[in-house]
Amino acid sequence: MRIPLMSIPRFGFGIKGLDEMLSGGLIEGTVSSIIGAYGTGKTNFAQYYIWQGLIQGQSALYITLEERTSRILGYMENKGWDVSQYLDSTFTIVNLDPSDFNLAINSVKNELPTLIKKTGAHRVVIDPVSLFEDLFHDDATRRREMMRFLESLRDLNCTSLLISEADKTNTFASKYNLIEYLSDTVILLKYARGEDANDVHLAIEVVKMRMSQHSREVKPYEIHQDSVTVYTEATVF
Repeated sequence: MRIPLMSIPRFGFGIKGLDEMLSGGLIEGTVSSIIGAYGTGKTNFAQYYIWQGLIQGQSALYITLEERTSRILGYMENKGWDVSQYLDSTFTIVNLDPSDFNLAINSVKNELPTLIKKTGAHRVVIDPVSLFEDLFHDDATRRREMMRFLESLRDLNCTSLLISEADKTNTFASKYNLIEYLSDTVILLKYARGEDANDVHLAIEVVKMRMSQHSREVKPYEIHQDSVTVYTEATVF
């Protein structure tokens, strides 16, 4: 029996304004991506997503391809979150070295699904998925392998969030202009500049969301020491 869309469980970020834009959060079992240039807070959003799951009693898996475990924990603890209580129980952090092509490919394609099953992870973050995409040397292989990888995540019934670097020449697209087509939900983080070059704001947009209504407006947001706020009642300039 088909489940009514409004009844499908959602995985919120716990970020004021963002969950409202997403009609409650990411849909369970889907693959979503956050795309943004440097300094837009991509990792902040990913960590809020993880923390929200932990405090709700869900298991979470954080795959990092460029940060040490100690730094990930430090970032989260600086927000006032006691993540240590969840380590080795419902919270797992895994470091992958993308410099070794064969090792990285095999780890992501073969070991990651096994790890998700073993930990029973409800929420999975891969930060950044761009480094995994970098491993493929031609567009056809990259597209084929990424399609297979995302389908494998959907088959595992976890709700995944992929962090992607924006293209250097087009900050409205991912590095390879691929992950946004393969993801079920795409959240874009960007800079918004006014007429005064010094007047710069951060802006967020839910570019697409399959199987759900969502806000199509561009909204300003701010990153604080211990919180992120999306101003849904405000406009960008």
